[in-house]
Amino acid sequence: MREITIATVQFKPKMGEPEDNLVKMSDFVSKIASQQKVDLIIFPELATSGNELGVRFTEVAQRIPGPSVNLMAQRAAEYGVYIAFGLCTKERVESVIFNSAVLVGPDGELLGNYNKVHLRGEERMAFREGFKYPVIETEIGNIGLLLGWDLAFPEAARSLALEGAELLCVMSNWETSQIDEYKTYVKARALENAVFVASSNRVGEDVTVNYGGESMIVGPRGKVHAALTLEKKAAEKAEKATGEGAAEAPATPPAAPAKTEPSEGYAVARIDLDEVRKFREEFQHIQTRQPLTYRAIVKRY
Repeated sequence: MREITIATVQFKPKMGEPEDNLVKMSDFVSKIASQQKVDLIIFPELATSGNELGVRFTEVAQRIPGPSVNLMAQRAAEYGVYIAFGLCTKERVESVIFNSAVLVGPDGELLGNYNKVHLRGEERMAFREGFKYPVIETEIGNIGLLLGWDLAFPEAARSLALEGAELLCVMSNWETSQIDEYKTYVKARALENAVFVASSNRVGEDVTVNYGGESMIVGPRGKVHAALTLEKKAAEKAEKATGEGAAEAPATPPAAPAKTEPSEGYAVARIDLDEVRKFREEFQHIQTRQPLTYRAIVKRY
């Protein structure tokens, strides 16, 4: 058995304030690692900056390695954990910036980074597209990184699986209005590739977009090992207020349930990466592919 413990965090970054967000992320690392032995902690997409910054992304963009990566690497070394998180990065040319994810290790080293390939909407005006899907070999397993809308493209997760990834860390800014799609994609990418998918999706609101949380850890057969889901406490209270079981209906109709919002927090699960090989051998999803019949996939629309 190759058991590891994963924590996936959802929180609301303060827009355009990397220092404040890094303090908050550090606090999460300290809290999680002090409560149980954990191997990997995952934060959302653009965790250090927030999402709706527009041209201000050039102000917060950092090189890799840079201040944010160095600080989180220190936290990783301090607690002996792997940490994956999203941030805005830049190359030597200051005007070229990327929506990126990085993975730092328990020795404080930078293990790898990924630049988001599938940009959506206004992201195309701010960022340059990435062009490769690296698989990062670590002592706990082979890890692939994805960001947000990458989930909607099965080719991205499949590429990582074919290159040997056993665990996909997905960092997202998925909005509340499309949260059902997000949850479906997470489970589908895990099941169709027989991999674990650990997804961190942020909460809160920047300017115009509200983000839906629902961070989760899903196994290679689609089983949800841990998740941060909305609790319907308001609805339960409203049901009790009707006088359940009473002979007469209340004189006035009950108030509508208060709207619930996803909250900050984290989900933890212990998983066995040997299940990846087990289920791939049992169900043959990878082995029985027919690549010669998939030519249309690599044609541009």
